[in-house]
Order: sequence, then structure tokens, then C-alpha cells
Amino acid sequence: MSRLKKRYKEEVRAALQGKFGYSNPMMIPVLEKVVISMGVAEATKDRNIIQDCVKELALISGQKPLITKARMSISNFKLREGQAIGVKVTIRGKRMYDFVDRFLNIAAPRIRDFRGFLRKGDGRGSYSLGLTAQDIFAELNLDEVKRTQGMNITFVTTAPNEEECLELLGQLGMPFRK
Repeated sequence: MSRLKKRYKEEVRAALQGKFGYSNPMMIPVLEKVVISMGVAEATKDRNIIQDCVKELALISGQKPLITKARMSISNFKLREGQAIGVKVTIRGKRMYDFVDRFLNIAAPRIRDFRGFLRKGDGRGSYSLGLTAQDIFAELNLDEVKRTQGMNITFVTTAPNEEECLELLGQLGMPFRK
């Protein structure tokens, strides 16, 4: 069992039960999945960029990413329907807990000028954050990274509202601003 999942079962569930007073243990929020996505606008000009992003995201997440394609053509952006424009990966289960543990304890402290993440969810029990560069992840060999690429990370929980979601993530170790 992953270190973070063990901590969730032993400490976090009890803390959430005490704070919110759930009548049923099934009401206690849990981390459902983590979605990591990269929008690659330059992929319209160079096809090798998508392959580089796929390789980097596979190293970061531990599983093969999905290439996202344009749903419709937009002439102003020189975009054609079916053209590859990004990559994403959805992580669940043990891989998710391992990724979140690595992200919170190794990657997040390596962000330049980091003072904590904003305490602002989407209001429906999910929390998203954006990173400007992938160089904070220890899994990547920085000599092989050809260009910096930002990414979005979304933590999806079963929490019914923003307050419970932020409390769950805070208990798991997410460094929020004071």
C-alpha cells in the first residue's frame, strides 16, 4: 500500500470525520483521480513536439498518455479537425497515490519562488493548478528535455463542495498559501 493511502486511511479520514461530522463513513471525501494535461499549440507546426510531450508525460505519470485531437477546424488558428493538439493522462488507484506523494513532497518544493498554491477550487469538489514548466519533476532527465512545456493538474475528489475538497487536499499535504 502506498504511503499516502496509508496516511489517508489512518489519519485523514478521522480528521475529516471530526471536522465535518459525517453521519455515514461513505460520505467522507476521497481522492478519485488525477488528470494531467498538456496543451501543445506548436504541434500544428512540428509533429515531433507531440511525441516528446508523450514521452515526458509517460515518465512523469507512469502510464501511457492519450493524444487529444481538435474537434473542429478553426482557420484563424491554422487548426484542422483531427489534428493532434495536446496530451493527457488520467491516473487512478495506486499510481495516483504514488504520483500525488511524489508531487507534494519532491516536485512542489522545487517550483521557483513557491509560496504555496491558491486556496481556490472549482466549487464542485475538484482542484486544478497550472505549472509553467515540467523541469520540477525528478523523473525527467533535463538534458533530454528539448523545450519547456507547461501542464495542468486536476485533483478530482468525491467532496460535494470546495471547502471539503480543500480540507482533504490540505490534510494530504497540499501546501496552500496562508
